[in-house]
Order: sequence, then C-alpha cells, then structure tokens
Amino acid sequence: MTKSDAEEVDPELRDDAMNRFPVPDLENLPEDLRERIADETERAGFTPNVFAAMAYKPSHFRAFVDYHDALVEDTALEREEIEMIVVAVSGVNHCYYCNVAHGALVRIYAEDPLLADQLVANYRTADINDAHRTMLDVAVKLTERPTEVDREDLEALRQAGFDEEARWDIAAVTAFYNLSNRLAMFADMRPNEEFHTLGRE
Repeated sequence: MTKSDAEEVDPELRDDAMNRFPVPDLENLPEDLRERIADETERAGFTPNVFAAMAYKPSHFRAFVDYHDALVEDTALEREEIEMIVVAVSGVNHCYYCNVAHGALVRIYAEDPLLADQLVANYRTADINDAHRTMLDVAVKLTERPTEVDREDLEALRQAGFDEEARWDIAAVTAFYNLSNRLAMFADMRPNEEFHTLGRE
C-alpha cells in the first residue's frame, strides 16, 4: 500500500473511532492492516470506525476480522438474517456502535428502511415472519440467559426451518456479537455519522 493510499483514509474518522483508548495512526500500522482498512474505505466510501478502533491491537484486529469474515462468508444464513441477529442482540445489550452500524446493514440487506429501528426497540413486535422471530428468540436468550438454552431451543429452530448448520451459525453470530458489543462499549467506540442515514430511502 502506498502513502497516497493511506492518505485516502480520513484521519478524522479514525481519531473519533473510540473515546477510551488511543486510535493508532494509519502509517504506523502493519501493512496488512493498512490494506484491509483501505479496502473497507473504498467499499463503504468512508472508514468504518470499528476498523480504526480494532487496529489498536493488530493481532486482535486480525482475529476479529477473520472470524467476522468466516461468519458472513461460510454460513447457512442469509446476510439479512445475520444482520437481524446482530441488531436484536445489540439492542438488548444497548451497544450504540452496533445498533447504528448494523442497523444500516439491516436496512440495506433486507431492503427495508424500518426494520432495524423495530429490531432495536423490540424485536418481538417487529414486522418479521415466525421463523425469524424464533431465530431472534433463541439469539436473545443466548445473550441474556445462556445457562437456560436447551435442546428445546434447538428443536424450535429446527421446526422453524433452520438446518443443523444454520442453527450453529445462529449461535456463532450471537456469541461473536456479544463479544463485539462488550468490547465496543468498554472502549466507547462511536459509529460513523454515515451509518445513521444509510438505507433509509
């Protein structure tokens, strides 16, 4: 990655990425992180603050991004289902960053400008089908009361039409974003302003 590539990543967005830990300068990061951040910036049109924040610890950045990529690329779920889980879980966890950033992705992938707000407020009253409500019931139970998850929950998912791989993926996405929510809140990661308006029209 050249110096000119690095300069395309808005440094002000990086500086605002989180409030409780320093955000590293792009030029001081390992090349693979700079390349990934440049790729995300080109794709989104801005640098999502989670990439700038996670760069605080490069080894954790790599593991976090690799697992995220596996969750969205090697999955039995539709992308909108993944984002619905993220927003429902982030809603009950009150994670500002993920509510806003993944709310935008729900609007984009579901092609629905209202759904994300419904899921954050109360997924149980959202305009979703019964299968998705069951999916979110289990995801939220795993979030709030993990010791109570049992075979009946897996059976409910099966009856709702989720095969074995999809059931695993529901749990994996839920677990990963519980981690992400807690880290984002601990570091006070801030969502980019652009996320607030994406997919609303």
